[in-house]
Amino acid sequence: MKIAVIGTGNVGAALGRRWSAAGHDVVFGARDPSSKKVLKLLEGTQGARADLAAAAAAEAEIVVLATPWAVSEDVVRGLGDLDDRILVDCTNPVQPDLTGLTVGHSVSAGEMIASWAGRAKVVKAFNNTGAGNMEDPTYPAGAATVFVCGDDPQANRVVARLAEELGFDAVDAGGLRMARLLEPLAMLWINLAYAQGMGPDIAFRLMKR
Repeated sequence: MKIAVIGTGNVGAALGRRWSAAGHDVVFGARDPSSKKVLKLLEGTQGARADLAAAAAAEAEIVVLATPWAVSEDVVRGLGDLDDRILVDCTNPVQPDLTGLTVGHSVSAGEMIASWAGRAKVVKAFNNTGAGNMEDPTYPAGAATVFVCGDDPQANRVVARLAEELGFDAVDAGGLRMARLLEPLAMLWINLAYAQGMGPDIAFRLMKR
């Protein structure tokens, strides 16, 4: 698939590297595609390219938003026509000091992004864990769980398959409204990993009997 990863931070870099290695056509969308940071990322990502965010999104079947929350609205509005394409929202609306969320309960970042993205099929995913788990989601007890949610069931299935290609146990949590639950779950992961000192090599796993 043609995948545009918008953002070259830890999350975007990890996802893009893994999907490129799996044979997908990956292009990173960046403010400066020729920056040292982006060029270093491309050196370690076989087959991937970089372009400006709007140009990367224009040619993609799936657009992955992996940007800091503070700039996400401007980025989404600048991507151009996303109608009928899948937009994967990996963002978390965390406060700068990581002590809580800036939105929640009555709305979610995922729903806000959908309101900015026209008729894109927005799927919340890859937000409830760290970039290290995107590089390797395998634990002794089994694969880490990544939850997806969105209002288009087929889009959810496509994103779940992409997650499974990375080694995750993908679970469809329902409609996009469920992002109101998944974003606080991400805040719990952040709290456990950093405030509680457990470190980033932790993950949630849904267990079934």
